[in-house]
Amino acid sequence: MSAIIWDEGKRTMERYPKEVLNYLVHFHGDRDFFECHEILEEYWKENPGHPYAETLVGLIQVAVGLYHQRRGNKAGAVKMLGSSLSYLKEEDLKCLGLAGEDLVARVRQRVREAELGAVPYEDLDLPVEDPSLLEACKRECALRGFGWGEASDASNLMLVNRHKLRDRSDVVEERARQLEARKLRRKGGEGQ
Repeated sequence: MSAIIWDEGKRTMERYPKEVLNYLVHFHGDRDFFECHEILEEYWKENPGHPYAETLVGLIQVAVGLYHQRRGNKAGAVKMLGSSLSYLKEEDLKCLGLAGEDLVARVRQRVREAELGAVPYEDLDLPVEDPSLLEACKRECALRGFGWGEASDASNLMLVNRHKLRDRSDVVEERARQLEARKLRRKGGEGQ
């Protein structure tokens, strides 16, 4: 990876994938864990064989686990957070600018808390070890109007129930196109 370069005009940072920076900005800025999942999952899918692929999956699962926990879905939180531990590689996290050992310990503690279910939801911060990455994330948060490390807005239904409230018309349209294509293929096979 190249040295960190911050280009204020383009608001980019070159050492870490911009998707990792965006993940961290949403994770600690607006606490939109659903968006964190979307950003990193798309990046992971577009980069098969990525050297940190497993760790990216682990970070995706951390976001999904916290999304479930904040919604009161104890089983989903325990499942996703617990599963993330088998993917999070401390050395890979370090290469992504995060404090690997500390991050894994925090997730492990959150799994224990989620299993108990008695502790009210509280946001989890991921320890950013690289000061340049931390500064870039905070700068990006400020540009987007987010406060770094502020608490989730539990009254924001779009944040809490995004999976139910988001616009899925593109997905519905694509599924209809695929169904129609399958019907046409079957019809073509019947006439032979």
